[in-house]
Amino acid sequence: MIDIQFYQSYRNLKFRLPLFQSPVVAGFPSPAEDEIEKKLDLNEMLIKHPAATFFLKVSGSSMIKAGIHDRDILIVDRSIEPTHGKIVVAALNGELTVKRLQLDKGRVFLIAENDAFRPIEITEGAELHIWGVVTNVIHSL
Repeated sequence: MIDIQFYQSYRNLKFRLPLFQSPVVAGFPSPAEDEIEKKLDLNEMLIKHPAATFFLKVSGSSMIKAGIHDRDILIVDRSIEPTHGKIVVAALNGELTVKRLQLDKGRVFLIAENDAFRPIEITEGAELHIWGVVTNVIHSL
């Protein structure tokens, strides 16, 4: 189940933060101004199609092996075609879920990335609407 949270007010904000190009082995680089190679805007980096992008907050653990955890925020793009192997947000019989799309010889499945959950085959009579393709996950440590 996904708890829908739209972050529309943040869509047009620009936050350019320092991007250090030197690799970090086990520490933090010196914040000397001359080491900053450019400024990084997370909107530019993570959102390719702003008019077609929305955010959702995850509830549950069915996608844990894909790196999607409970309370993570998904960045979802409606303009990307939902093809085989993509992680999608879908409404199945009116209930939202996030799963991997599997297309197999004319059959459609929604696959969890957790062995505790069985694949969901989309059978005749089921109502499936793909809301969009997950492009990134915001995961707090």
